[in-house]
Amino acid sequence: MTDIDPLLDPTGRIQPVRQAIVGGRSLWDDARARLFRNKAAVISMWILGVIVIVAVFGPMVWMNDYKEISDLRTIAPTLEGGHILGTDIQGRDLFARLMIGLRISLMVGVVATAVSLVIGVTWGATAGYLGGRIDNFMMRIVDVLYALPFIFFVILLLTVFERNIVLIFAAIGAIEWLTMARIVRGQTLAIKGKEFIEAARASGVSRRAIILRHILPNVIGPVAVYVTLTIPVVILAESFLSFLGLGVNEPLTSLGVLISEGAKTMGEKPWMLLAPAITMAVTLLCLNFIGDGLRDALDPKER
Repeated sequence: MTDIDPLLDPTGRIQPVRQAIVGGRSLWDDARARLFRNKAAVISMWILGVIVIVAVFGPMVWMNDYKEISDLRTIAPTLEGGHILGTDIQGRDLFARLMIGLRISLMVGVVATAVSLVIGVTWGATAGYLGGRIDNFMMRIVDVLYALPFIFFVILLLTVFERNIVLIFAAIGAIEWLTMARIVRGQTLAIKGKEFIEAARASGVSRRAIILRHILPNVIGPVAVYVTLTIPVVILAESFLSFLGLGVNEPLTSLGVLISEGAKTMGEKPWMLLAPAITMAVTLLCLNFIGDGLRDALDPKER
């Protein structure tokens, strides 16, 4: 019995050879797969997505306006008139104000974090790569700003300028970038001596191109994790300022303002405090779970 060539069928005709093309998976594909396997992070992303949709589109379609004042003051939650969370001391619908307050808090968190991301990443990568006296000078500036109390810095800005929401962005973003700069500097110091950096330097690539093309893409993992953990910190900072009366101006509101107002009537009308407090707690928990999921997904030890 003769052996049949695997390329030939029983009739002796040559069959085409089909080669399986195996596509490689990038590190980002692996990280995304690990992130989606994290049930807490996935559920948090869905819940956060619903919260963002409600904050963005809710005030546009809700039957009551957050600025509208009525004679129905501090009423309990009721379906009559659509006041499902009741009204505040001026008769304004609390659910409408909760949605607009959630929008303001999320906007402050995202914008201030974006400001800290741009400044912190640029500052930290430049200081870490250049090193020497430039690194020492730049990081001493960071140390000096760290020594300045946050609340004192905000009060100073409010004294010089008028209180507005843009000022809150500037005040919080001007402080939160300091930690970002230190994280990026540490990561830059760890990779600037690697072979691919030396090869790029030997090839005549400019410092600016090395930082943009080689340094920053390799620090994006820790930065992405820190960004998701910075947004809750910024929201809490804005809420703290609003609780002290240094936040947004009326008729705008935020979660911190609503919590401050609800705390004054906590004993008699607890719903005025519970609604914004629970909303803030759920939002912060979702952001922290997503941050933990990203940290585990981007951890090289988990690969």
